[in-house]
Amino acid sequence: MYGKDLMTTISAGPDSDGLAVRHVKRPTPLRESVYEALTEMIIDGTLERGRHLVEVELAGLLGVSRQPVREALQRLNNEGWVDLRPGFGAMVHVPAEDEVDQLLAARAALESESARLAARYASKEDVAQLRELCKVGTAFQDSGDIDGAVRTNGELHSKITAMSGNRFLVDFAGQVDRRVRWYYTPVAPVRGAASWREHARLVKAIGDGDEDKAAQIMREHTEHTRKAYHDLQASEATSPPPAEKKAAPRRRRTVS
Repeated sequence: MYGKDLMTTISAGPDSDGLAVRHVKRPTPLRESVYEALTEMIIDGTLERGRHLVEVELAGLLGVSRQPVREALQRLNNEGWVDLRPGFGAMVHVPAEDEVDQLLAARAALESESARLAARYASKEDVAQLRELCKVGTAFQDSGDIDGAVRTNGELHSKITAMSGNRFLVDFAGQVDRRVRWYYTPVAPVRGAASWREHARLVKAIGDGDEDKAAQIMREHTEHTRKAYHDLQASEATSPPPAEKKAAPRRRRTVS
């Protein structure tokens, strides 16, 4: 099935303004799987920012042919995850300072309103789930499991947005969620326990039904993340380059 495009036929009858029969191609599962795998590898830093991406290496890493890798890289380029440079190839995108500011500003606006509405509509069950996510995220943070902490952070923010009851907020937040995770992953160790203390205060405000306080805490929370990101970038810019290290052997991934 992976080697052929699945086809859907739309028939236009004689009374439909003469529209001809068309075939609509659906994306193949393999192409989609490669895209998802590469996106997650960019987000978690396996494919670090500025890295030169070689099709044959990625194909070997994922256990696929070069064609779905090429198609996935084109889509990643269109979405801003990868930069395709004529004569050089693909590189993982390096976000500019204003790019990060714009996204995190949009996130602050979306999520502060989500927090306000969540405080208005939250049920006891909703608040209990948020408290459990705080507990799990804090445990991940304390154990040094950054991937787990970042994942749980995303789940908590997504839950708060869903609690708002506003489907447009949910849709808009979903569009920026992955990019936010990408920006947040490097600063998660820096933000550490402070981030989860802020989450706990936020959940308390939501549980108390205090709309203004919930929105304020969320705004402050997102601003702390933005500042931590810029502080980290400034620190890395002034640090001496690390000593050359031998590349670690790559673990083969298989995309099914």
